[in-house]
Parts: sequence; C-alpha cells; structure tokens
Amino acid sequence: MKTPMLLFATERYEELGEEVAGAGDFDAGSIERKVFPDGERYRRIETDCQLRDVVLIGGTIDDSDMLEIYDLACGLVHLGVHTLTLVLPWFGYQTMERASKPGEIVAAKNRARLLSSLPSAGSGNRAVLMDLHSEGIPHYFEGNIRPVHLHATSVVLQAIRDFGGEDFVLGATDAGRAKWVESLANDLLVDAAFVFKRRLSDTQTEITALAADVQDRAVVIYDDMIRTGGSLISAARSYKDAGASEVYAVCTHGVFAPESLDKIRDSGVLEGIACTNTRPHVQALADGDFLRVYSVADLIAQFLSDSV
Repeated sequence: MKTPMLLFATERYEELGEEVAGAGDFDAGSIERKVFPDGERYRRIETDCQLRDVVLIGGTIDDSDMLEIYDLACGLVHLGVHTLTLVLPWFGYQTMERASKPGEIVAAKNRARLLSSLPSAGSGNRAVLMDLHSEGIPHYFEGNIRPVHLHATSVVLQAIRDFGGEDFVLGATDAGRAKWVESLANDLLVDAAFVFKRRLSDTQTEITALAADVQDRAVVIYDDMIRTGGSLISAARSYKDAGASEVYAVCTHGVFAPESLDKIRDSGVLEGIACTNTRPHVQALADGDFLRVYSVADLIAQFLSDSV
C-alpha cells in the first residue's frame, strides 16, 4: 500500500490546505510558527518527512508569502523529502511577464528564477501553477524544477453555468481573452461575444467596438482575474448598452484591490460575480449574493492523486 502524500500549507493558505487534505488521501503536516518582537519569523517543521512525497500549498500574494514558501521549501528538502510539489494557486506578478519599456523589471521571470534556485528534493521538484495570465510563464522556470500549468476549467465552467443556465452568451472583457472565451464557449455550446478596447492609462480603458448580438440575452463575462474592475465595468456596460438583459462575471482569480468590489457592485451593471479561492481573502468578501466563491480544492486533490 502506497504511503499518502504529506501536505503542508503556508499560513495564509491553511484553510485551502485543509480542504485539499479532506478531498483526498493525504497526511497533514504540522508547522510551528512564531513572530518575534522585532518582526522576524520562526518556523519549524514538526512532522517527519524524510523520504516522503511532500506537497506545499501557498500563493505568492506578496513578498512575505514568497519568502515563506522559499523558507519552508528549503527546510523540507533539507529534511530529506523524496519529492517536493509546490502548489501555487496564485502566482504573483503574472501580468509583469515581459518588459514593454526599457528598464522595466520582469518580476514574473525573477520569481520563477527564485523558485528554480531551490535545492532539489531526492527525486526532483515541481511547481503547479493555476490559470496563468500568460502561457509563457512556465518557460521562465529552469533547472531541477518542473512547472505544470493546471487549468481550473471544470470549476470555471460550473460557475458560468450556474449564472447563465442553458441559454446565454459568454463574453470577454477584451480581445486579448478571445481565445480563452471562445474555447470555453465551445465547451458550453453557447455563443461567444467580444469587446475591443484601448488602454488610456494603467487604470482606465475605453471600449471601441463590440462583436456580438446580445439583444435580450444574458451575458456571462469570463476573465482570468479581476483586479480593480475597471475593464469589467466598461465591458459590462457595453453589453448592457447593446441590449443584454443581464450581465454576470466569472473569474479564476479574485484579486479585488481595496474597494474595487464595492465599486463593481455600485456600478449597477452586473448582477453577480463568481471567483475561485485561489486567493484566500475572497472568503471574507463573499456574501452568497453578489459574490460567490468556488473552491479549487477538489481539482488540486485530484491532480495530485493522479500524478503520484
């Protein structure tokens, strides 16, 4: 009988870690944590993990989270794990995947390089990334770590169907997501709609055209992430102006910068939003009415079980 994988989670992802552990055959690992008066952090891996297949779940929401993942991963390898799988539901800075101006820092590439520099477990390391903004990011990883791009398609399709029912139009916020939206629309056997926009600034966009007939039909907009909601509001308003009866939105990553969810709700152009729990703070924002949260725990557990 095969020994179950041993699962750890960073502090911010403990709840998701518990969900994943409950969704499959995993042993839960234990970490002792302290914060000293000067702000320095103490961590101790309490579970014997020598020669075990180990999973560490955590997202790189900010630099502190990134360093926690790095510290714990180094500690696990030092303790002699057989394999190490980093599950990163949210990979930070993924929109900074290329330089468009001289001197710009390609932060996504630098973070991939940092994770690539981890010491290797006995039989290697993996990094599991979910619904990345750019398909090129996995190619930034190098050396002894193997990147895996896990798509949350099944979870996203369920959320879309729950809003749209059987007859609706699947919309995009801009032409840049057309390929994703068209693929999802084909899976759902529904029509796809696209808006075209030009960017006025880092936070403002302008809709220039709409390619779809949405008259008297419900529209569900899909985007990989919602940050400030500016593009989403503009797109939803365009669909409404074109005759859509109601507009909803679904995303994988609910980033929701401060006050952005209130801004989206107060705009009055959307009936509801759904996202997954790749970023843990959305659980506190969910009200079961305007914002719904779907868990990726089963998806992660199934992937890990199938890849042993």
